[in-house]
Amino acid sequence: MTLTIAILMLVAYLSGSISSAILVSRIFRLPDPRTHGSGNPGATNVLRLGGAVPASMVLVFDVLKGTIPVWGSYFLGVEAFYLGMIAVCACLGHIFPVFFGFKGGKAVATAFGSMMPIGLDLAGLLISTWMMLIGATGYSSLAAIVTVSLAPIFTWFIKPLYTIPVSMLSLLIIIRHKDNIIRLWNHQETKVWHKNRKTKPENPEQE
Repeated sequence: MTLTIAILMLVAYLSGSISSAILVSRIFRLPDPRTHGSGNPGATNVLRLGGAVPASMVLVFDVLKGTIPVWGSYFLGVEAFYLGMIAVCACLGHIFPVFFGFKGGKAVATAFGSMMPIGLDLAGLLISTWMMLIGATGYSSLAAIVTVSLAPIFTWFIKPLYTIPVSMLSLLIIIRHKDNIIRLWNHQETKVWHKNRKTKPENPEQE
């Protein structure tokens, strides 16, 4: 690993550590997403707490946190494996943000942003899959888990070179959703449109 790649990984982590959910919530004077709703500082929880506008802002910013470091590294000629490492660092920044007490979200949007430079066809497949699952089930966590599980397969047919980096991202996101998987199995997961404004989350770390 060269010094350049190490710097790019650090920049990706620091970029991922900027919690848009917390910052947007402060701008809109919403409750802290770490202690309200599901307790997860991400776009889904901000949607529950404040509606579509702040949630959309969080979603766009979280996607860009993954896209910009990976795309920038791609144009610098970084190899596919290290592009995957840079993407993972961006997601780890979102999950364990150094600027916000290392308590972050699930990094689904950031992982998606990291995959976008592979191509619009992959992005379209991922968005379509996620939206169909959301519409059919109402579970954001289930949609995320299934979509990232299919991402390496989609990538294999589109650009096989990036299958391993995408698999690394998918594994990270699935591991991050382990509590959601348990709640889904026990039929205890909350649907995305369920409003929850309690001071403390009923299901900590929920999507």
